[in-house]
Amino acid sequence: MAVKIRLTRRGRKKLALYDIVVADARSSRDGKFIEKLGTFNPNKNPVIITLDDDKALNWVLTGAQPTDTARKLLSIRGVMMRKHLQVGVNKGAITQEVADKRFAEWLESKEQSIAKEIASLSDKKSVARKEKLAAEAKVNAARQDALTAKNNAALAALAEAEAAANVEVEAVAPATTTEESSAAE
Repeated sequence: MAVKIRLTRRGRKKLALYDIVVADARSSRDGKFIEKLGTFNPNKNPVIITLDDDKALNWVLTGAQPTDTARKLLSIRGVMMRKHLQVGVNKGAITQEVADKRFAEWLESKEQSIAKEIASLSDKKSVARKEKLAAEAKVNAARQDALTAKNNAALAALAEAEAAANVEVEAVAPATTTEESSAAE
């Protein structure tokens, strides 16, 4: 029986989550599996991989063949590196202490690179947010200027209309005052 380490899909439409499982190569993608090793969430940035590294290493050492995607995920988590070092120990090329030391160094460098990536992503987010706020402030200032110009034009038109009305009232008012004064006499 050929055993594979592969992904099974779950989740909803356009928001997939995957389980990392050990399954018979002949079973369907979402069918029966032997053991669940972890989960993979590609919807986050950076992606979230939860994996039982010891179980995965045990399966890889006993002959389970990972698919391409599963191999990449196992490599990210360091399972393939541990397998490589363990094969060297089994052949007698290196000792277990040297293998553990190399793996610890590799794991430390990997954690540093992940921390740098997370920091750069947060920096990019903050820069993008600042740019977006600056662009929004610019648009708001332009709207405010346009509104101020429109209000000033309306006030000027209103002042002209009032001035024209005052001129008409003054033209009509002297005629009525002369008629009133002649009627009063």
